[in-house]
Amino acid sequence: MRAMVLQSAGQPLQLRDLARPKAAAGQVLVKVRACAVCRTDLHVVDGELPNPKLPLVPGHEIVGVIEELGVDARRFKIGDRVGIPWLGWACGECKYCQSGRENLCDKARFTGYTVDGGYAEFTVADERFCFPIPASYQDAPAAPLLCAGLIGYRSLVKAGNGKRLGLYGFGAAAHIIAQVARHQGRQVFAFTRPGDTEGREFAKTLGATWAGDSDALPPEPLDAAIIFAPVGGLVPQALRAVDKGGTVVCAGIHMSDIPSFPYDLLWRERNVCSVANLTRRDGDEFMALAGRLPISTTVETFPLEAANEALSRLKHGKIHGAAVLTI
Repeated sequence: MRAMVLQSAGQPLQLRDLARPKAAAGQVLVKVRACAVCRTDLHVVDGELPNPKLPLVPGHEIVGVIEELGVDARRFKIGDRVGIPWLGWACGECKYCQSGRENLCDKARFTGYTVDGGYAEFTVADERFCFPIPASYQDAPAAPLLCAGLIGYRSLVKAGNGKRLGLYGFGAAAHIIAQVARHQGRQVFAFTRPGDTEGREFAKTLGATWAGDSDALPPEPLDAAIIFAPVGGLVPQALRAVDKGGTVVCAGIHMSDIPSFPYDLLWRERNVCSVANLTRRDGDEFMALAGRLPISTTVETFPLEAANEALSRLKHGKIHGAAVLTI
């Protein structure tokens, strides 16, 4: 099979011919149809996340069709279309798994980071950590749901039920969660890179009440804010924007250092929290929600061999919506 392979951190991916993987016990072999390009992939490729499996096939927003079942794999049948997310395996035995927090499992394995992912023609996955894809979605538009959607959904739940929601960094996750928030009757305030007029207009087409630069204050205090951009300096900026008792959710797996800020920004029971990974419950809930709404994803597609171009365009803010490799 063809695959884009990371040989060492900080280096471009290389197109390689690899042996097709085989499904082990409890696994499924999936013929990949689409794999979205996530900012987490950038962090892995650039060496900002430590100790990846090397060499590595990145990619963890995978949509494909099951070609082979491993021993004892009974959840799906050959020909079923499934999605494969970031969380690829958890032990099921530790205190985190036993309390419904498998996203914090110390032994967890992650697709496209500690196990090979979807920048390839085939991949294998633990069937327990795959999700059926709603029939209303084509392959490429469904791919961003597997991380941008899932992490965005977990972040939205963490943000609480406030009506005025700020979204910092209006990329793949924000453009999905803005639609969910609007469906729930919330007002969305979108914050983009300074000078990104195209991004602000994009946010407004998805129902944002207001859109402005990330260093601006919204026209009214927010009940909560979600920071999707990996910029630590946005934390004190978001704290300035939220009302008393408000919550700031840091949604990324990696963020630059948060600068010091006066205690007054945190006082009056404001909260700052992070989101780590996802759980299978998140996936079940969000996929059911996505099938009901439905959510419209804006995607720009690239062939497999153009993965480096897609990563570069994402890194420099040149993608509105999500980049997706179609295989």
